[in-house]
Amino acid sequence: MFKRSTLNILLPVLAAILGLAVAWRWFGGEPSPERPALRAVTLFSPAREIPSFSLRQSDGTPLIPGELKGHWTLVFLGFTHCPDVCPTTLAQLAGAQKQWAQLPEATRPRVLFVSVDPERDTPDAIGEYAHGFHRDTLAATADVPALESFAKSLSMVFAKVPAPDGAPADQYSMDHSASMAVLDTQGRLSGFITPPFDPKDIAADMTALSEAAK
Repeated sequence: MFKRSTLNILLPVLAAILGLAVAWRWFGGEPSPERPALRAVTLFSPAREIPSFSLRQSDGTPLIPGELKGHWTLVFLGFTHCPDVCPTTLAQLAGAQKQWAQLPEATRPRVLFVSVDPERDTPDAIGEYAHGFHRDTLAATADVPALESFAKSLSMVFAKVPAPDGAPADQYSMDHSASMAVLDTQGRLSGFITPPFDPKDIAADMTALSEAAK
């Protein structure tokens, strides 16, 4: 995968996301108590089942599909050496998490940070990184094939960018989707949030979805 051009990877995914957005426009229906009006989240209908996956959480335990049921979940791909997008996004998500902190833990939305840089990002490293933004953020990673499969199931992508000429080989970067996947309480892909991110709007939408799911 790392030998393919990032542009060639991103174009099909962008088309897929646009298609999902159109699907919501046509098939999503009007707002209702079960489907509240949303400002940040774009839902589509029907929700899409995610193929089986196995990631490893920062505490060393497996993260499998069943672990993502019972809560609305935001999934963000990134890496700990990210210079700008990742820390900015996780800080914005932390702002949203603080706003929905009053919700019962049993139904509170969750944030899952998935590192796409397993070569450098150990489970301990991703846990320390993610929890530095908010203690409730889940963090996970896996080997590259498992990450590719997981990202593809969410219509997201990532690619390794070699280090600049003359720089150490381990100074490479990672290109990755900047959008967030939205999973419903059944762990199904139900929508996306695309930049720019507004913590207040994200918190309001995820709170509304969580309360509607009671």
